[in-house]
Amino acid sequence: MTVPETGIAPWRDESLPVADRTEALVAALTLEEKIAQLYGIWIAASNDGAEVAPNQNEMTEDIDLADVAPLGLGQLTRTYGTVPVDPAAGAVSLLRTQQRIVDESRLGIPALAHEECLAGFAAWGATAYPVPLSWGASWSPDLVQRVGAQIGADMRKMGVHQGLAPVLDVVRDARWGRVEETIGEDPYLVGTTATAYIKGLESAGVVATLKHFAGYSTSKAGRNLAPVSIGRRELADVILPPFEMAIRESGVRSVMNSYTDLDGVPSAADESLLTGLLRDTWGFEGTVVADYFAIAFLLTQHGVAADWTDAAHQALKAGIDVELPGRKTFGPDLVAAVRDGIVPEALIDRALRRVLSQKIELGLLDGADGYTPAVLSGREDATADDVRGSVDLDPAENRALARELAERAIVLLRNDGVLPLKTPKRIALIGPNADDPFAVLGCYSFPLHVGIHHPAFGAGIELPTLRESLAREFPDAEITYVQGTTVDGGERDFDEALAAARGADVAILALGDRAGLFGRGTSGEGCDAADLTLPGAQQHLVDAVIATGTPTVVTLLAGRPYALGSAVERAAAIVESFFTGEEGTGALAGVLSGRVNPSGRLPVSVPSNPGAQPSTYLAAPLARRSGVSNIDTTAAFAFGHGIGYAPFVWADASASAAELPVDGSVTVSVHVGNAGDRAGVEVVQLYLHDPVASTVRPVQRLIAYARVELGAGERATVSFDVPADITSFTGVDGRRIVEPGDLVLSFGRSSAEIVTSRTVRVTGQTRVVDHTRALHATVTVLPDA
Repeated sequence: MTVPETGIAPWRDESLPVADRTEALVAALTLEEKIAQLYGIWIAASNDGAEVAPNQNEMTEDIDLADVAPLGLGQLTRTYGTVPVDPAAGAVSLLRTQQRIVDESRLGIPALAHEECLAGFAAWGATAYPVPLSWGASWSPDLVQRVGAQIGADMRKMGVHQGLAPVLDVVRDARWGRVEETIGEDPYLVGTTATAYIKGLESAGVVATLKHFAGYSTSKAGRNLAPVSIGRRELADVILPPFEMAIRESGVRSVMNSYTDLDGVPSAADESLLTGLLRDTWGFEGTVVADYFAIAFLLTQHGVAADWTDAAHQALKAGIDVELPGRKTFGPDLVAAVRDGIVPEALIDRALRRVLSQKIELGLLDGADGYTPAVLSGREDATADDVRGSVDLDPAENRALARELAERAIVLLRNDGVLPLKTPKRIALIGPNADDPFAVLGCYSFPLHVGIHHPAFGAGIELPTLRESLAREFPDAEITYVQGTTVDGGERDFDEALAAARGADVAILALGDRAGLFGRGTSGEGCDAADLTLPGAQQHLVDAVIATGTPTVVTLLAGRPYALGSAVERAAAIVESFFTGEEGTGALAGVLSGRVNPSGRLPVSVPSNPGAQPSTYLAAPLARRSGVSNIDTTAAFAFGHGIGYAPFVWADASASAAELPVDGSVTVSVHVGNAGDRAGVEVVQLYLHDPVASTVRPVQRLIAYARVELGAGERATVSFDVPADITSFTGVDGRRIVEPGDLVLSFGRSSAEIVTSRTVRVTGQTRVVDHTRALHATVTVLPDA
């Protein structure tokens, strides 16, 4: 590392503004050093064919650190998240790598380290929290923010600077394998929940990364990385609002592009999206990082680039700043193209300023403390053996937080009174997910994403099976377990399963998914479904067990909603859980026993017809059941549905005025009361219906919600002060407008169960609004005296 003779280099002078430090460093770097700051390297990438990202082995260069360290380095890719490594030993490895980069490069700029954190820090031994679909099912942004803060704290103390989460894609087709990674099918629920997670992650000093910008979840037929065909209104009114909300409110510092194209323009090369909208309109000032290999895909998948350099040029021009996970397109050929005048150096400098500003803000240029993992503070010279086993990334407080979220996320769909189970003497536990410790994990959990390829290391965390959790929950019951079938295979021990059901007081079916990657599971990235029939022989198992006459409780441990056939009407109870993490089976057992009063609500609709896709609740009248099509898209259980063990009554709905000025607001209120004998939760959902509009609108649209906890006999008044801005939509000319006319504001237990409504008339002239409009109703919950 070279230090100016005059003393401290200006880019290391903490008294100077970030902008001044950045400009000084840009001026000091050579072209090769500049470009080196714009890519990552994945040194530990697997070479044995066990992929952890699409096309990893084909697209990742075999790079030795010695070859790149002298120029410096932008990012280190998944130091902890590529192979199982003891956390403390991994911290030593990361520190030694950073020291080498600093020592061997001319100006000593450390790398930024990034990791996955979709449902927890993706490292061996780290807590596996519920997946984002469970965040949505909890309807609890405050709790999700606490989870994000804890995940961020664990990452930051290990020397990680950026987390590649959350996913803000709105579910449009539940056949898509990545549904488990999303928060749900409604943009407002997605936006509020994701914004909360980002606030938590960023509060710990970790750069959050919005993804996938934009339109990834709208791929044709629910196929991963398939073409996208959506209109500008669906883009503006459904896909973009969660990103817009997060950019405005969360403090997020990075965005990741989508793999897909919008109307023939790949997102990685879309200047109107990555610069025009994101930066020029919304004012985003952070970095845009490429999804893994997305720049190379401009050549190999989209066919819009002539060679690697052309792909790099298009991405830089569009607004991408960093190539991940490696330097397939940002390598020596790009240096030559800049020198030859093919790629303007101004594009390099633009991206570089954003990257260096972020490194300076993170403290990476403020001495060794800026890049030394906090867990090694005071023992920077330790060897891996000195510290091995000294770091616990799954302490009791993490597990308690994971348990709280899991308990809030479980959704009771149906109950004929069999739940909660009182004192069952004989339980038949049947199904492929009954005795599988991985049945609660999503595809980006470390044990399934990476650990499954290294079985000798073990899971690294405790993963009690549902069988084990039920045994603890019902210690006096005789539990007979029979698998019955595999997740996606044929029948197994079928007759034995039916015999167990006949001989039991209650049969509990444990059904659902096996998470995996690229076809190695039934849910997860690259694990798309042809339809929403339960995988394998599971539906046959459901029908046969119910037919025994024994009260049957169907439990789902899944990554997406499935049609449930006869269970919808004939099961004694149905309990839905979406990969609820390491504490998930305990939470599920608690719901079955009544120790936990279920309070989750569906973030996605459960279909009645497995083939009626794509369909979500957020649909226009023509998307609903009609006499001109034989396909019924009506959900078996609608978005927002969920019941508990304490009944709630609603009454006395009111509106503060009959008219709502186009630039004003109106307050609507409803009284809710717990009519049960135990504490419970009601999720009051406010929907907007626009009977007559200048463009086709969804029949119902969620605009606000409140999770209300009340003790037995308690009542409260729930009020929403609704700005007219929230009623806006994209008009005929493409501008967002507030339009005069009648609107129906409805209080619902779900999108299909509207309890009461109030009609208000929007008055005045049509008003154009923009990205500065109000996004939220003000929610007030006042307990009755």
